[in-house]
Amino acid sequence: MDITPAILLLASTLAFAAPLIFAATGELISEKAGVINIELDGMMLSGAFCGVWAALISGSLLAGFIGAAVGGALVALAHGILCLIFRAEQVVSGVVLNILVLGLTTFAIGPVFGADLGRAAPTLSPMSIPYLSDLPIFGRVLFSQTATVYLAFLLVPATWYLFNRTTFGLALQAVGEAPAAGLSMGVKVRRLRWFGLMACGALAGIGGSQLTLAGLGTFTQNVTAGRGFIALAAVIFGGWRPFGTLLAVLLFTLVEAIQVRAQALGIHLPYQFLVMAPYVVTILALALFVGRTRPPRALGVND
Repeated sequence: MDITPAILLLASTLAFAAPLIFAATGELISEKAGVINIELDGMMLSGAFCGVWAALISGSLLAGFIGAAVGGALVALAHGILCLIFRAEQVVSGVVLNILVLGLTTFAIGPVFGADLGRAAPTLSPMSIPYLSDLPIFGRVLFSQTATVYLAFLLVPATWYLFNRTTFGLALQAVGEAPAAGLSMGVKVRRLRWFGLMACGALAGIGGSQLTLAGLGTFTQNVTAGRGFIALAAVIFGGWRPFGTLLAVLLFTLVEAIQVRAQALGIHLPYQFLVMAPYVVTILALALFVGRTRPPRALGVND
């Protein structure tokens, strides 16, 4: 039996998971602090745009990823000003910002990139870990990825440790569960919510740049294609837990990888069905499991 298609499928699943892991982990941190980000896709889109822009100007991948984090954080800042200062409804603010970012990035492609439209930014290359990448079957899958893929997967246990083994992480969760009680104990509720929100923006921005700086090398209109909503769904499907969120992301990206490699796997379905498959799986997952998990009690509440 030829196992090459299966190996390539697993490798694609891990690579496709990285942008969603960054965004979903950021959303998890923010929601644990009580702030919901419907504009997660806008954060990723802004990060993808600013990452390419910074990489083209500087010629540096590091500058590109820093620019991406700043781009995502700017959308988070706008959300924080609207919700945490002017007390706007968080879901409405998120919807408005998604539309705004999509419009701004689409309009800015010409004026910002101009003659650079045909020039690709520097992109990450796969990094093989010596000896481990030579292991039979799984060496190529697990140990021949880009550096940001490794970083994305390391981010999950780091987030688990933050939530469960640090005083800061426990205080962050207290803000999302009972902000009034936390405030009475001296917890800086507003400060922690700002931290969660800005961390989400930066991580989602890096996730967006993973689509461009680890692959395309250029920015195209709506390059995220709704992946921010899939990352948001993964947080819910994963029960607001780091490892549960990771498993949800892997489920969604497995479907995406099957769609991309359908021909090699011998799957013959109309292209339209394959393209919509990841989104259909996301909707079904939410419909079946959303009522079985409990969000932070103060999620979306500005007080």
